[in-house]
Amino acid sequence: MAFRDIGASGSTSIVAVAPGIAEALINTAAGLGAAIPALVAYNYFANRIRRLRAGMEDFVLEFLNLAERNFT
Repeated sequence: MAFRDIGASGSTSIVAVAPGIAEALINTAAGLGAAIPALVAYNYFANRIRRLRAGMEDFVLEFLNLAERNFT
């Protein structure tokens, strides 16, 4: 829409371009406002899952070791 308005006015002065730039900056800020918390949450949960997986792998190895010692 901003490019259409610039084309319709026939001018590339700052007065004609500024509303389009302002709209783009507002949309960029809104996008970052959504993306940054999402990235932080993703990293938190990915790290938590990684630690849980490591704990489960340790448990499995210990359990198999115990079972092998006691039942073979």
